[in-house]
Amino acid sequence: MLVNRQALDVYFPSEALRAEVQQPLAATELVGKFDILVNACGGGIHGQAGAARLGIARALVLFNPELRARLRQAGFLTRDPRAKERKKYGQKGARKRFQFSKR
Repeated sequence: MLVNRQALDVYFPSEALRAEVQQPLAATELVGKFDILVNACGGGIHGQAGAARLGIARALVLFNPELRARLRQAGFLTRDPRAKERKKYGQKGARKRFQFSKR
């Protein structure tokens, strides 16, 4: 498995992130049966691990549609909907306000 042309162990330094990327393969008992190339950009290292997990799960469904129910039940086919909240006008950021002055 290569992530951005680097080995999985090199790109994801922690064992937890490597395990997260390989979860769909482990759930379908297909570990070691595929050569996987992942291109990840943007976000942080944890977000890229989640994106790689989603991409691998979707690719497995295209490979064998019978795996869809098992991957769906494990939650690997659901995208994380969280995104950065936009900055509001008249404020310093999305939630932070400018300091209030009474006088």
